[in-house]
Amino acid sequence: MANEKVSSSIPVPAPTAWPFIAAFGITLTFTGLVTHPAVSMVGVIVLLRAAAGWWFDVLPEQKEEAALVRISERSWAEPKSSSAVDHLAAGVGSHRVRVPVQVHPYLTGLYGGLAGAVAMAVVAVFFGLIAQRSIWYPINLLAAGILPSLADAPIDQLRNFSEAGLIAGSLIHGTLSLFVGLLYAVSLPMFPRGASCSGLVTPVLWSGLVASTLSVINPTLNERIDWFWFVGSQIAFGLAAAWVIARTAKIETMQTWPLAERAGIEAARSDADQGRSQEKPRQ
Repeated sequence: MANEKVSSSIPVPAPTAWPFIAAFGITLTFTGLVTHPAVSMVGVIVLLRAAAGWWFDVLPEQKEEAALVRISERSWAEPKSSSAVDHLAAGVGSHRVRVPVQVHPYLTGLYGGLAGAVAMAVVAVFFGLIAQRSIWYPINLLAAGILPSLADAPIDQLRNFSEAGLIAGSLIHGTLSLFVGLLYAVSLPMFPRGASCSGLVTPVLWSGLVASTLSVINPTLNERIDWFWFVGSQIAFGLAAAWVIARTAKIETMQTWPLAERAGIEAARSDADQGRSQEKPRQ
C-alpha cells in the first residue's frame, strides 16, 4: 500500500488448536455421564493429551511467531483536535449502566432487620389471636422446622406456651430478619423509587421463594400456613425495614473513582484536588 510502510515486527503467541481439543475432551467427558462410561474415558484421554500439548506450547518457552506492524503515514499528517470530551457518569442521563454511587452502611441493614422483625411479629401475633386465639401458635409453627416435638404436635399443643418453641422461634425469626435486613441495605439503592418500591417488591419475591421451598424446610408450617397473613407479615417487614434504612445517611462508593485509584495504584484525590481539577477551563 502506498500510504503504509513496514516499521517492524513484534512477537505474538503462535496459533494452536489445543484449546479446541481440550473443549472437545470436556464435552465427551460430560456426555459419557448420560450415555456410556466409555465415552467419558475417551474424553478424559483427549482432555489430558490436549492439556499436555497446550502446556508445552507455553513452557518451557512460549511458541511465538513474528507479526508485521504497519503504521499509516496518513495518520501522522492528520491534525489532532483540541476539543475536550465529556464523559457520561454511570446511572446519569442516558447512560446505559445504572450503578449506585452511594449506598447505605451495612450496619443500617441490621437496624432495619430489627425494625422489620418487630413489625412482622406484630402481624403474626394478630394472626394467632384471630385464627387460633393464641399468640403462641405462630411461634410454635415457626419453631416446628427444627423441633421434632412440635413438628408432629396437634393444634391444641401448638396453641399452648412452649419454652423450647419460644427460644427456637425467636432465634429463627431474629437470624432471618437480620440477614434479610442486610439484603435490603444492599438492594435498596438499586430500586429507582427507593424505599416504597423495595418495601413492596422484595417481600413479594421473598414470599415466592419461601412458597417454593417451605415444603422441604418446614412441612408443618407449610401444611398450616395462611398465605394471606404470611404475605401481609412480609410486606410489614419490608415497609418497616426499608423505612428505617432509607432514613439513614448514605456513604459514597468507589464507582466514580478512576480505575487506577480503585486498584490502589494511585492515591485517591482529596476534595480540594477534585475541585481544582474541575475549575480548569476547557481547551
